Amino acid sequence: MLKLPSSSSSSSSSSSLNVSFFNIQLFILLLIINQHVVIVSSQPLYTNSRWIVNSTGQRVKLACVNWVSHMDVMLAEGLNHQPVDAISKSINNMGFNCVRLTWPLFLFTNDSLGSITVRQSFKNLGLFSSIVDLQANNPSIVDLSVLDAYKAVVASLAKNNVIIILDNHISKPGWCCSGFDGNGFFGDPYFDPDLWIQGLTKVATTFKGTTNVVGMSLRNELRGPLQNVDDWYRYMQKGAEAVHAANSDVLVILSGLSFDKDLSFLHQRPLNLTFSDKLVFEIHRYGFTDGDTWSTENANQACGEVLNDMVSKGAFVLEQGYPLFVSEFGADQRGTNVNDNRFFNCFLGLAAELDFDWALWTLVGSYYLRDGIVGLNEYYGVLDWNWFDIRNSSFLQRISVIRTPFQGPGYTDTRPHRVIFHPMTGLCVQRTSLLQPLELGPCSEASAWGYAPAKTLTVIGTYFCLQADKLGQPAKLSMKCSDDSSKWDTISDSKMHLSSKLHDATSVCLDVDPNNVIVTQTCKCLSTNDTTCDPGSQWFKIIHSTRATKTTKSFLQIKPIIHFLARNFFGSSI
Repeated sequence: MLKLPSSSSSSSSSSSLNVSFFNIQLFILLLIINQHVVIVSSQPLYTNSRWIVNSTGQRVKLACVNWVSHMDVMLAEGLNHQPVDAISKSINNMGFNCVRLTWPLFLFTNDSLGSITVRQSFKNLGLFSSIVDLQANNPSIVDLSVLDAYKAVVASLAKNNVIIILDNHISKPGWCCSGFDGNGFFGDPYFDPDLWIQGLTKVATTFKGTTNVVGMSLRNELRGPLQNVDDWYRYMQKGAEAVHAANSDVLVILSGLSFDKDLSFLHQRPLNLTFSDKLVFEIHRYGFTDGDTWSTENANQACGEVLNDMVSKGAFVLEQGYPLFVSEFGADQRGTNVNDNRFFNCFLGLAAELDFDWALWTLVGSYYLRDGIVGLNEYYGVLDWNWFDIRNSSFLQRISVIRTPFQGPGYTDTRPHRVIFHPMTGLCVQRTSLLQPLELGPCSEASAWGYAPAKTLTVIGTYFCLQADKLGQPAKLSMKCSDDSSKWDTISDSKMHLSSKLHDATSVCLDVDPNNVIVTQTCKCLSTNDTTCDPGSQWFKIIHSTRATKTTKSFLQIKPIIHFLARNFFGSSI
């Protein structure tokens, strides 16, 4: 992760966002079941074109969260607040099936460093009060070596059925990353390529045969003045071969250049590896990746620019037949960061559209020590400062839609169709009956649509299409599908406004009213000069899907259909 601006330490976040973990545990569990998240999978995992699959050939979508274990203490964060098994259980309970567990290279290559006890590591940093808390919550870990403590965390995750990706985040333990921290690229002071390959080999060997360790990310965020394409190919190929030779079961995950934003060199020059069906590429993206673009530029323009950049420099590998793992993304979960809020609306649309694998930054509620501050609050963390409460439960609900595959091997429950996704809410357009307006609801209950070349959106299995009726009024279903009011174009730089014309030729866009009813309003934020407008309520994505959705019984009732047809053709007075 790029270095964020420092945030002050706090014992708790805003009470409006704090929801007791145990009070909402059942709610989240039911949400997971409803979204059909696959927790258990046959192992090891493989690749089949752009998909990650299990040994039966069914897609396994990685829906991960990052758990930081590469900092100065060299211990997975949070163990002073909660028992390790409690944290591992909470990961599944929150709907994630996977952890990207970070590690510093020197933990595995420097015996004198890896052999010190957890207790001594804390003492060396003056974290005496944390030792007391660690002793209370994890007495079996406090006197282990830091290397054995890392293994204990892996074992806890495996015991609690969490998929594990081991990520070499940095060489020298500490916060990551800057362009001049000595850890950025091959040949930097703390980045000896030979030592790195030795460390990769040791980790691959150590965890060979370990349940649920399914992949290794070779290096996080390559960067700095020494970075170059030729050395990327030279050493990343060597590292990939070393990992596969030591442990042929794991997926081999390769990052790009420029803080893992850029894989564009793969357009012209493929990797030359001796193995197949194991290679995955990863990229990262945050709102702050592009500075304050999102809060100072027109949001549609920023979204278009960023999405084009992400596709041309990273997501194109899906078309080349490789899985894409967006192994870091996230947002300030207090909800007050305009830059992050606008970015996340845009990003979530792309995540649903491309249906890639991902790892959210971060699980961490607070750090033992970061930037010289003890107990620094991590506002990007899904857990609160105390590692007991969920920081923002609505955020978890919102990302639940991308946990489940929209398509892929083993997900052919229905014939191909589209769903209309609303990133700002994480919900999809659904119909409850022909007589009720279209509204937003869980994507597991979304209506199945066809999107014809003529730009009509038709409910699959019917003759009914989406039609703009009046400004400020609900969009409706109609059988008059040749009118301009039944044609929907994706407009603006973001390509997320769905626009049609009323009978008087007025242009309108789909929008959402306060009751989650789908309405048509004047299209907003289209002028690139408008930098303060937020188009989030009017951003929709038309998503390809083969995932089964619920069929509402009332839609099949004959009497409402007759009444609907009468109203449609003879007017509202019927």
